Amino acid sequence: MDETPTPTPSLPGTAPESPPSAPEDPRRDAATGEAGPPSPAEPARRGAELLNELRRRISRFVILPSEQVLDAVTLWVAATHLQTAWQHAPRLAIVGPVKRCGKSRLLDVVTETVHAPLITVNASAAAIFRSITEDEPPTLLVDEADTLFGSQKVAERNEDLRGLLNAGHQRNRPTLRVTGPNHDVATFPTFAMAALAGIGDLPDTIMDRSVVVRMRRRAGAEKVAAFRTARDTPALHHLRDRLTAWLRPLRTEAMNAEPAMPVEDRAADTWEPLVIVADLAGGQWPDAARTACRAMSAHEADQDEDSGLRVRILADIRRVFAHEGDPAVLRTSRLIEALRADGEAPWAEHGAHGLTPRGLQLLLRDYGIGSANHRFPGGAQAKGFARTQFIDAWNRYCPAPAEP
Repeated sequence: MDETPTPTPSLPGTAPESPPSAPEDPRRDAATGEAGPPSPAEPARRGAELLNELRRRISRFVILPSEQVLDAVTLWVAATHLQTAWQHAPRLAIVGPVKRCGKSRLLDVVTETVHAPLITVNASAAAIFRSITEDEPPTLLVDEADTLFGSQKVAERNEDLRGLLNAGHQRNRPTLRVTGPNHDVATFPTFAMAALAGIGDLPDTIMDRSVVVRMRRRAGAEKVAAFRTARDTPALHHLRDRLTAWLRPLRTEAMNAEPAMPVEDRAADTWEPLVIVADLAGGQWPDAARTACRAMSAHEADQDEDSGLRVRILADIRRVFAHEGDPAVLRTSRLIEALRADGEAPWAEHGAHGLTPRGLQLLLRDYGIGSANHRFPGGAQAKGFARTQFIDAWNRYCPAPAEP
């Protein structure tokens, strides 16, 4: 998808948008002109409608990889308006394999709809430290993040910034600096939501704390409206202000919420603010948020090649044991032969000569699993693995699907 869309002013058949006029209050008494008390369902309806409108406006200017990603970006933007309620501040990592995938265009739209945007291309860590306030943190927006972390040498120069982005994911993780002629120790808050756009993946520690949006170029048949700052931002700012008006009164409710999450650990910490906003909105949003959370978290787990291989080897070994009739012990040579025979698995090409006994040991080392000498039928001794060695790791890292 091009970052510089076609110069048409709007989608075919549509007119340039302007801030919508306030709808007539259906609760207003026709005789007195006074508004009656809000119905209990009104806040939920209002929230769902605002999220629906935000979703439509984002999709007007960018084409995201899936409906789930569009839902996630919508909820992330809304969550910035309740930053003081969250325990964790999820990052939004907008990445793409090459130029002209729409990363900057998405960041343009996000900038105009988030709370207190603080956008930078190449700011120093010290400047950002001094821009984050504890009572009302801004939303950090970093374009061309690949210029900050794209190579090891450059990344080393920006280690302070990476540390800030990592620490700022969790509340109460300030940074300490020596300042002034007396070398006084000053405490700087770091907690703030942040969106980063760049080519290629960001550092692992940032990606692990992010809702990851993997952009791609537009296909020939995919069309978007051109984004014009002077024309389009007033409507986006109007929507931003309405999001603030809806969410700010719900701060205490959001802060005390403990939603049911479809993921665990750090993924749950990162996605919880988005799920809480969806629950506050009601309508289809609670289901949509959890669907996006499951799908996008699973996708990112598969992208982590190293940890992905370490989990896959466990699942594939379980498959081999099952195929062999779940014997108590399996020879190392037979296990590797079966693993390498699967044409859809990566083991035949793992390493220079395919998976070897040494390579298998390295993959299983972190689980505390290793081969040992075993006696096999016929009295022969050989290196092998006992099935009981894997049971705990199978249950923890790749539990078998539940029976329907």
